[in-house]
Amino acid sequence: MRKVSVSHRIRKAIRKRNHPFHPQHDSYRWWVLMNIMIGTFMAVLDSTIVNVGLPKIMASFGVGIDKIEWVITAYMLALAVMLPTSGWMADRFGYKKMYASGMLLFTFGSFLCGISGEENMLIISRVIQGLGAGTIMPIGMAIVVREFPPNKRGLALGFWSIAAAASISFGPLIGGYLVDNFSWQLIFDVNIPVGLAGIFVTMIIQREYINKAVRNFDIIGFISVSIFLPFLIYALTEGNAATNSTGWSAPYIIICFAISAVALAVFITTEFIVKEPLIDLRLLANHNFALSNVIMFIFGMGMFGSTFLLPLYLQNSLGYTAIQSGSVFLPVGIIQGLVSPVVGIIGDRTNPKVPIIIGVLLLTFSFYINSSLSFLTEHSYIMSALYLRGLGMGILFTPLSAIALLEIPREKMAQASGLFNVVRQLGGSFGVAILATVLTTRVNYHAEMYGSAVAAKSQVYTNVTNNLVYNIEKNAGSSFSDASKQSQLVILSHVNKEAYISGIDDDFLIAALITLLGGAPVFWLHVKKKHSPLKN
Repeated sequence: MRKVSVSHRIRKAIRKRNHPFHPQHDSYRWWVLMNIMIGTFMAVLDSTIVNVGLPKIMASFGVGIDKIEWVITAYMLALAVMLPTSGWMADRFGYKKMYASGMLLFTFGSFLCGISGEENMLIISRVIQGLGAGTIMPIGMAIVVREFPPNKRGLALGFWSIAAAASISFGPLIGGYLVDNFSWQLIFDVNIPVGLAGIFVTMIIQREYINKAVRNFDIIGFISVSIFLPFLIYALTEGNAATNSTGWSAPYIIICFAISAVALAVFITTEFIVKEPLIDLRLLANHNFALSNVIMFIFGMGMFGSTFLLPLYLQNSLGYTAIQSGSVFLPVGIIQGLVSPVVGIIGDRTNPKVPIIIGVLLLTFSFYINSSLSFLTEHSYIMSALYLRGLGMGILFTPLSAIALLEIPREKMAQASGLFNVVRQLGGSFGVAILATVLTTRVNYHAEMYGSAVAAKSQVYTNVTNNLVYNIEKNAGSSFSDASKQSQLVILSHVNKEAYISGIDDDFLIAALITLLGGAPVFWLHVKKKHSPLKN
């Protein structure tokens, strides 16, 4: 008797029209959405989960922060390079094949990260992970948009954003728990069973779609964008690094910016000259898509640029542990995940500009609240700003994505979603670089101002110093000479802490202004729903 494999029996059952996995079944598109959410969750998770494990990785390999920071930067570079390329690959080889290949590459990279015995292997493994993530995210979004008609697309994107929101919230918390209780390798190993399950489900459920009008590969565009994005992000990452003593004026930083500028000029020229560009920049001629990208870029600067500030404040100023600082982000994703589908439904039936504007205002207000932090700020005050942030993100992102892609043709969907994600990545990179530079500048400014306000010969300073000396002698058992030096160090430490928090506050205020600025183009978006070639 001939043996029949399990996968063959499954595929045979799916051929029946009443099977939920059949493409013509009403529930098919929802199964595809769930499948896409698995990959999206993993890809976004690994951009947040690693942060809390860096100290343990540094101790394990015996390296400094200047080396270990590439564990994060390598992932960003590979992801940024792959985002604009994945659209052509999906058109050429098929959306199902490329999505499954992206998950396979990401899972294999996670496996290599888990077995890495030294830092260089870990960095190379993170590059492989980033290449997989850069394939999963834009192709997954394009598949969701293709499978759902315009009247249901907002709801679908709302559910799709749940995966990203959950990974943003749970990433730091999961990473902190695994690192504190097990080992840093486990933050990568957890991807393996989930990735294998996602690949299996993709091969079974999804139908293949290949663009019959596939264009030739734009090799010049690919090379130029592959040079432009890594050099730009590298310069933005290194411009304010601790190992870079000369800052933005360092020769290698200037050279990187120059190379990036030349590559960008070559890329833009090539994309408008060649018959079949890697990224069709003519998509920006679409009014909604162009304005939405501007909004997303400015939003990325404020949102992603400010995201790194809060953990710094919590751990360096309030003494939070990694898992404690990671846990505060948990409500952000939960609120965003609960709100996004509801807003998707509302956006499909009403003017989507209304929730976008409300979301921008809530985000702006949450950053403004954070501009009043101190070393005595209570936990409830910190969480109130995060609640507003989660609500604002849930209200903002879904209708903005829907209105950006509303009038994009089906055959251009992968390119459009890839470009949309590249713009968000670049906005975040600019935001981190700008706010990091501002933070250093403002901390130095406040330290100088507070330091000059401390009059060493004043009676107040003498009284404080004498009280500190007395308490140190009594409680620490130090000699008078040592206690005098320690009292001065205590005052200096307090001044530096105040200066650091004041710099953080200034950054949050700038983030609020940037986010508010990002809301201005919303008023020029077109909301009249025209006939779309995606309509079934």
